[in-house]
Amino acid sequence: ALAAASLALPSRDSLLNVCMDAKHHKTQPGPEGQLHRQCSPWKDNACCTANTTAEAHRDHSNLYHFNWNHCGVMPPKCKRHFIQDTCFYECSPNLGPWIDQVDSSWRRERILHVPLCQEDCHEWWEDCKDFVTCKEDWHKGWNWATGTNRCPWGTVCRPFREVFPRPQDLCEKIWSHSYRYSRARRGSGRCMQLWFDPARGNPNLVVAKYYA
Repeated sequence: ALAAASLALPSRDSLLNVCMDAKHHKTQPGPEGQLHRQCSPWKDNACCTANTTAEAHRDHSNLYHFNWNHCGVMPPKCKRHFIQDTCFYECSPNLGPWIDQVDSSWRRERILHVPLCQEDCHEWWEDCKDFVTCKEDWHKGWNWATGTNRCPWGTVCRPFREVFPRPQDLCEKIWSHSYRYSRARRGSGRCMQLWFDPARGNPNLVVAKYYA
C-alpha cells in the first residue's frame, strides 16, 4: 500500500523548476535575454517569453483580452500590482507545489492556494482600495459579448475596500483562490513574493523547495 501511495504522489523534484500547462507558458523554464519592465526579475529563468511580458503591460492586452478599466480607469499605483501578479503567474518557474489540474478551453493547469507573503497582500490592497470594481471573482462571470470583459448586467461598481474589506479578501478571492493569504513575512522562506530584487536572487525558489 505504501509503495502504491508513493507512486501516486508527485516526486519532490517534479514540483520544482516547472511551467504549468497553460495558454502562454513555455513547456520548460529557461533564460530569456530580456523581459519587459516589471517581469524582468524572472529573466534568468522564466516560463514566459519577452512577447508575453510586453503584452502584460498593455491596457488592452492580447493575452486574455482582459480590461482592467471595467469600472473607470485603474490608477497606475494599483495597476502595477496587477501587472506584477501577471508577471508572477506567467513567468515563475517556482509554482509547482500549487499546480492543479483543470478542464478548461484555454489551459489544462492552474495554481491554487499559493501562500502570498502578507506584505504583498497588504500593499496590493492599500494601493487599490479606492479603485472601483463590480465583481469579487475576476476569473469568471463577466459579460464577454463585446470580446472583452464588461460588468455583468445588474452589477454595480463599488470601491475595492467594500468588495474586498480586508487584504486577505483581495488576495484569496479575486482569482478564485489562486492565492492564500499567509501571515508569514517576506524573507521567511514560507511565503511567495510577487515583488523581489533579482540582484539578491529569487527568494521563491527556497519557498517552493520547502512546500515540495
